[in-house]
Amino acid sequence: METTDEALAQAAANGDREAFSLLLARSYDRLFGLCFRLMGTRTDAEDLTQDICAALPAKLVSFKRQSRFSTWLYRVAVNAAHDRRRRHASHARAADGWGDWEVNRVATDKEVQDGLDWLTQAMSGLSQDLRDTLALTLEDEMTHREAGEVLGVSEGTISWRMAEVKKHLRVLHKEEQKA
Repeated sequence: METTDEALAQAAANGDREAFSLLLARSYDRLFGLCFRLMGTRTDAEDLTQDICAALPAKLVSFKRQSRFSTWLYRVAVNAAHDRRRRHASHARAADGWGDWEVNRVATDKEVQDGLDWLTQAMSGLSQDLRDTLALTLEDEMTHREAGEVLGVSEGTISWRMAEVKKHLRVLHKEEQKA
């Protein structure tokens, strides 16, 4: 019988390195995928995933088994992404005025990025709430209830957000077809 993620998390929180290693091996790809959808670039996703993994041993103490480990881990990832976005916005504001050249270079680099598919580009145009909702429900196949638990909102709010995402994507698709 395979040990559950929740049991591995508990053992890892108690200092079991093998349990932590196995838990990380099971969760890393899904965590990276979510980070990629939350951040929009591979580099940012790699950095965020590594930051989360480095902080995970200390954070595991706060895992109380009130939900599945994956739900708890996704909440950690969403919070870390929000923190990173806030820091990035603060740095951009600090660079404003004397750092116009760098801001323009970053904007140009962003426009030139290769390898982003249509959905990832469309997601970057969504509000933070809609993007987070789509990132959780799309590839990780979380139910609306589970996504609501991660984001701290009701299942109905998740359903409404998904309807808004669909509207946005339809409009974007029509605009691209006209162009």
